[in-house]
Amino acid sequence: MNDHLTRRQQEIYDYLQTNLDKFPHPPTLDELCNALGLSSKGSLHKQIQALIDAGLIEPMNNRRRGIRLTNPDRNEDQGLPFLGYIAAGQPIEAIEQRETVQVPDFLHTSRPCYVLQVKGDSMIEEGILDGDQIIIEQRDHARNGEIVVALVDGSEATLKRIEQKPDRVVLHPANANMSPMVYAPEQVQIQGILVGQMRRYH
Repeated sequence: MNDHLTRRQQEIYDYLQTNLDKFPHPPTLDELCNALGLSSKGSLHKQIQALIDAGLIEPMNNRRRGIRLTNPDRNEDQGLPFLGYIAAGQPIEAIEQRETVQVPDFLHTSRPCYVLQVKGDSMIEEGILDGDQIIIEQRDHARNGEIVVALVDGSEATLKRIEQKPDRVVLHPANANMSPMVYAPEQVQIQGILVGQMRRYH
């Protein structure tokens, strides 16, 4: 129990500690209201502001206006979560593994990030090689031209440079021997953008 919090603030903080990983993205106040069964967003906003003032959570500066826990020692103690393999080629099924990887601070952003290991050679002209570990900032949107983790048809993940048009999404490889992959917008879900890369030489 944090002595500086009211019982209600402690309850909200405990809920966030236990359940934040269950949200697909940093939750908004509306989503927290629904999850906590609260009818007044204004009341929750005051409680959340108190937790922000206490340095226990922080607002996300994105269009969703979500929040996340503040844990400055996360990377030193626990590392970033390793969520398996990502195809740099044809999509393969994303495999989630509950491990962590130590990542230097300069290779990731202050937003939630995770690590994937590359399989395939479709991004070699961007210097992304089979076996590399890449750091992904968790996001559900991207600008055209960014390299993204794209979930296709809800089950297969791939790493490509994205081009978004009103009627289609084009995933561009960085390999002259491969062709772009074209999907309907509803087939593609952005799961993050590439922000860092690590390689081990044997």
